[in-house]
This record gives sequence, structure tokens and C-alpha cells, in this order.
Amino acid sequence: MIRNMNRIAAVWATFAALTTNVQAAEIRVLSAGAVEPGLHRFAELVKRETGHELRTQFNTAPQIAKRLADNDVYDILISPPAVISQAVKDGKVDASTRVPLGRVGVGIVVRANASAPTVATVDQFQAALLAAESVVYNTASTGLYLDKLFEKMGVLDQIKPKTTRYPDGASVMEHVIKGKGTEIGFGAITEVRMYEPKGLKFVGPLPAEIQNYTSYEATVMIGAKAAEPARAVLKVLDSQAGKASFVSGGVE
Repeated sequence: MIRNMNRIAAVWATFAALTTNVQAAEIRVLSAGAVEPGLHRFAELVKRETGHELRTQFNTAPQIAKRLADNDVYDILISPPAVISQAVKDGKVDASTRVPLGRVGVGIVVRANASAPTVATVDQFQAALLAAESVVYNTASTGLYLDKLFEKMGVLDQIKPKTTRYPDGASVMEHVIKGKGTEIGFGAITEVRMYEPKGLKFVGPLPAEIQNYTSYEATVMIGAKAAEPARAVLKVLDSQAGKASFVSGGVE
């Protein structure tokens, strides 16, 4: 009797595994890099809830816009609303599936063994910026905002000779970690958190008066090969647990 029960249990386990494999899908995601920590946590939730696997290509917003212009098709697109709105106009995404994901602020960093400047107020921040031997930030969403901010503050021309720019946040973080002297860097707070264990020190967010948040949304792309599973994933994203996954990764 026990042997028969064990055989039956084994048959059911095999059947369940086969059924899960048939239902599970590999979902291709094109995503902004700023939400990477939260997206990794969310992928684990999706795997548990649906069995689907997320395969993600991380890019900056400008790089994503270029991929869309080149007619690259993924199952899910995660990007700032402006990029997605343009994709809606171009007929590249399904507007009815748009789900707000959250927002990410700008953080200030130095290498782990460097002294952290005082940046609690705008005046202190400006003084730290001018005193730094080197300034490092990207040419993506964060960098575009910082250019306008520094110009408005009247310091852009002063810091330009000592400024280094990179196309993505990861390169900025790696540069600062390997830097020297009184160097100051900037990046999405989510990316900063990822690099803290690697030798980066999070000084703090930009002062509230000049802080900038980049929002992110998710949507299903037109022509997606796994459109229905992708819609199921966005339902998980729109749940309390889905939102919590991104909050735990630094997304507000």
C-alpha cells in the first residue's frame, strides 16, 4: 500500500512539474537601469506567483528610445512616462496596460574611504560641488536634470573643466569607487544602493528644494511574443506585493 501511494505521489509530482513547465513563459523585459534592484526582487516574486521567468535588458532612457526607434520588440517595457507616451503615439506599446511603478530620486556619492561633504542645504551642496576636485555624473535622465540644475545655480561653466560624464549610472559608480581626492558623484539612489557594498559611500539625496524624481511605468509592447503572460506579470506588479518589491529596492 505504501509503495503504491509513493508511486501515485511521484506520478502527481511529475504531472504537476510538466504542467508548470507548459504554463511558464520566458518574458523579455526592456527596462531602465534605475529600477534594477527592485526588478530583481520583483522577478523572484513573479517566479513564485506565476512560474514565469523575466529576462531583462537594462538600458538608459536614451538607449531605450533608440531601441524603440530601431523597432526592437520586447514583451514588457519599463521606462519613464515620456518615453512610454511617445511609444504609445508610435504604436509600439499597448496603452491600456500601463502600470505606474514608482519614482527614484538623485543621490550624492563619494568613495567609501573619503570624507563625506555636508550637503543638507542648497548652499552647502553648492559649496561642496565647487570645492570638489572632480565631478562625475551620467548623460542619461539623472545627468540631463543635473545639467539644467547646475546651469540654474550658475556653476555649470565653473565645474565643466573638472567634470567626467558616462552614458550610464553603473560607469559613474565604478569611476567614483576607483577615484581619488575630493571627488563627488551623482546617480539614481537605487543604483547608489547597489554599489555601497562595493566601495561606495552614499552621502545623501539632493537637498529637498532641488531634488528631482524620475518616475517609471511598465507596459506590454505591441507584437510581444508572450503578451498574455506579460499582462499577468503586470497584474502582479500592480499588487501590494509587487509594489513592495520595488520599494525594497529603493523605488518610492
